[in-house]
Amino acid sequence: MATTKKKKHAFPSAYTVIVIVLIAVQALTFFIPSGKYSTLEYSSESNAFVITNPKGKTKEEPATKKTLDKYKINIKLSKFKDGTIYRPAAIPNSYEGIKKPKRGVFGTINQFLTSQVQGIVDSVDIIVFILILGGVIGIVNATGAMDAGMKRLSEVLNGKQKWLIIIVMSLIALGGTTFGLAEETIAFYPILIPIFLLAGYDTLTAIATVYLGTAIGTMSSTINPFSTVIASNAAGITFTDGMPLRVLMWVAAVGLSIVYTIRYGEKVRKDPANSLVADQMEADREQFLDEEMTEEKVFTLRQKLSLIIFALGFVVMIWGVQQLGWYFTEIAVVFLAVTYVLVFVAGLGEKKFVQSFVSGAADLLGVALTVGLARSVGIVMENSYVSDTIMNYFSNQISGMNNILFICVLFFVYIILGFFIQSSSGLAVLSMPIMAPLADVVGIDRALIIDAYNWGQGLIGLIAPTGLILVSLSMVNIGFDKWIKFVMKLLLMIVLLILVFLSVGVLIS
Repeated sequence: MATTKKKKHAFPSAYTVIVIVLIAVQALTFFIPSGKYSTLEYSSESNAFVITNPKGKTKEEPATKKTLDKYKINIKLSKFKDGTIYRPAAIPNSYEGIKKPKRGVFGTINQFLTSQVQGIVDSVDIIVFILILGGVIGIVNATGAMDAGMKRLSEVLNGKQKWLIIIVMSLIALGGTTFGLAEETIAFYPILIPIFLLAGYDTLTAIATVYLGTAIGTMSSTINPFSTVIASNAAGITFTDGMPLRVLMWVAAVGLSIVYTIRYGEKVRKDPANSLVADQMEADREQFLDEEMTEEKVFTLRQKLSLIIFALGFVVMIWGVQQLGWYFTEIAVVFLAVTYVLVFVAGLGEKKFVQSFVSGAADLLGVALTVGLARSVGIVMENSYVSDTIMNYFSNQISGMNNILFICVLFFVYIILGFFIQSSSGLAVLSMPIMAPLADVVGIDRALIIDAYNWGQGLIGLIAPTGLILVSLSMVNIGFDKWIKFVMKLLLMIVLLILVFLSVGVLIS
């Protein structure tokens, strides 16, 4: 009698995971009371502070230090006027419960659907960037330049594969700690994944190298204007306070991540059966590697020029983000310009050129939609007014603790807050006026509050479905469960590392 083979249930796709999280968060909003802090925001038009109470009523007060002192906001006046603090700052001890928005069955369904559409609309600049990038990659692939270039690079890396992980992760982590390199790294995956495969690694090693670089780099922010700088300003201190501890954390956390990734990658390179994605390695090679990539190829002048122009796009992107504060609209323009330059260089012909662009964009459409869907969770939180309630609850719970216990618990609080509030600058301006004064109460340096914030909200990014991880995994169809299995030991090690650093910080402060 033939035995029936038990069907193995696959882990849900990125889309499904996001929808599950969205439903769970939406359900929580029924049980978490709604509430808001009063906020203070600078208006350059009237040169005054606009105070908004929890019920939405506003009033203007003079933009002076006296007003800031009145509301116990320890932020320099100049930081409001020069635009450093551009979000409304929460006013300490001003939290009030508000009436929960009425939804009902149809309202809940409407919120569920509308939040997803709104998330895509709000993320349109990132989505356009991803689609244009995909189009450019499609063109470069069609020229054969990518295949020929990767073949040459694989020859150079022969016997030195570990350096691929070391160099890539270090550079990305450096970008993360200095200028918040994060979403921009989406552009690197289509380029680096084939290189990692040619080096003998699997797609998970490639994802880990890039994603750990950006996640650990931004977590260990030193001069990142979108987290450390804005949080320090909101806490009333300079961003250089506590810098030595942050630099040491960057070195330790990035070093640990590199060693961890190399150990996994080398196991896979020596025996592919050790791969957590062994069941899809053949399919991955078919998807990302041309059959002729292992053969000798003539590296033509057109191909070389195409790769140089493509690479220059990344150089301009990084320069613009770091020096000019570019965001995705400007970055998309850069790669659109690259597209038009390639019209004259690629030598594909009009029809093939357009087909290659459209096909390349189509390959990344799923990734682009994942970005928008992930935004929907934050929209539900914002529209339900529960973020401030969570903040108020935790600030009350930890205010009377022993100093070492306080800072360690605060780190875990920021892990939770970071899950719900994905914007690092938004979380900084919301929480620092509330949390920073608690440092004075327990007798520790306010810089440690910045560290707990950075390391907590950064660490949750390793596994938060609402962050970039699902977007990254969707590039190579790796299940979220496999990522969790890969990263969990590292996550626990970094948690212990952070707790040690925070405790030492308290003792030496």
